[in-house]
Amino acid sequence: MSTNDLIKKITAEMEQKYGDNKTFIQTHDLKHENNTRSIQTNSTKYIGVFENVEDAIIAAKKSQEQLMELSMKKRNEIIAAMRKTSLENAEKLAIMAHEETGFGRIEDKTIKNILAAEKTPGTEDLHASTFTGDDGMTLVELAPFGVIGSITPSTNPSSTIINNGISMVAAGNSVVFNPHPSAKKVTCESISLLNKAIHDVGGPSELLTAPLNPTLESSKVIMTHEDVRILVVTGGEAVVGVAMKSGKKVIAAGPGNPPVIVDDTANIKKAANDIVRGASFDNNILCTAEKEAFVLNSVFTELRNEMVKNGAYELKRHEIEIVANEVLAKNSEGKTIYNKNYVGKSALEILKACGISAPQDCKLIIAEVTENHPFITVEMLMPVLGIVRVYTVDEAIEKAVIAENGNLHTAVMHSESVSNLTKAARALKTSIFVKNAPSFAGLGIEGEGFTTLTIATPTGEGLTSAKSFSRIRRCTLSGGFRIV
Repeated sequence: MSTNDLIKKITAEMEQKYGDNKTFIQTHDLKHENNTRSIQTNSTKYIGVFENVEDAIIAAKKSQEQLMELSMKKRNEIIAAMRKTSLENAEKLAIMAHEETGFGRIEDKTIKNILAAEKTPGTEDLHASTFTGDDGMTLVELAPFGVIGSITPSTNPSSTIINNGISMVAAGNSVVFNPHPSAKKVTCESISLLNKAIHDVGGPSELLTAPLNPTLESSKVIMTHEDVRILVVTGGEAVVGVAMKSGKKVIAAGPGNPPVIVDDTANIKKAANDIVRGASFDNNILCTAEKEAFVLNSVFTELRNEMVKNGAYELKRHEIEIVANEVLAKNSEGKTIYNKNYVGKSALEILKACGISAPQDCKLIIAEVTENHPFITVEMLMPVLGIVRVYTVDEAIEKAVIAENGNLHTAVMHSESVSNLTKAARALKTSIFVKNAPSFAGLGIEGEGFTTLTIATPTGEGLTSAKSFSRIRRCTLSGGFRIV
């Protein structure tokens, strides 16, 4: 069953079970009789959410110890329950995330929640190995760290909780989340739903915890607490930089600015449709989304025209400056950055703010600019795609490498030339390289492989899974167990 078919199926089931979904979201009261320490807020009892971050860490540590007393069969049941409740609440959490943050599109956030529930690896990701010889046998297993401290973003709040939660618990850990303050409600609800699902199948009820009101101070407590053994940070350069100075092992997902290259061998109609879909998905807030394009001159006009047919609006020359002045800003150091007011906003919202009329089906804003334009150099997290005209594949690759800025995150190329694709992949060195598909194929949507919402490029783990959140333990038996 395709992801879109799965969304339709789940939506229909929710409507049949609860009636009007919005009414359900407003009135649903999650009850959990045995969790006396839960926080009561807005008639919703959050399981695993605490007023004090220290209490959250203590609860996570206790629950992790309880988890280690359970069998792997029970842990598999826990993961299955987490998947089930995530699927059942995929749309609800998408609506909550959109309403709280104002980012993206509900249908795309639903897809991300489903993706995290369906394609995040569980305990099957933990592979033991053995060595045997004249001196006996050695067993190598993947073991948990214990309590993980996880900093999560506002761009993908519920899907990151689902993804991190499944991966970390599958590896035998508990986790203390410090959510982005602007997404704390949906994050707390996600944590609570997952904890209830875990408890209902006989697992510890506070494997996932968080402070009710996350702050910079609570993140510092998590990063420095002796019971937090490892940090997983999904965010911008600033928070990654702080985590790297903590003295703990860090798995960090940093910035991207992914380029897309289109050469003269590409299927232009497909490439145009794929780029529009990828760059407009959830209004471009995914770190893997196409952020700038480099297109060979010989196919430039055809690609541009096909993109317009597929829902892109091409800015006229005088409109480029108008939009740039609206969506870009300067930081305290005078550096050009994106205007936070437009992060995750739709193309139509941005154009309306600029006084520009566009068709109602417009999903993406495109503009031909030079390689030094901020539409190319700034990772903007909004559906505005700068396009640079180039004259050779080598020029396209060279400029794409510069634009990607050494993040080693994601890149996309549309080409039927194996040698061109290989050359680009080797030059860009990104954790994800997507060929002839929308960028989201690299996360498993219309593409093979597992998914993650934490792509650890600064620290090198790439697409994280349960084994990323485990440590290697070795057990050696000298002189025994070898039978041949």
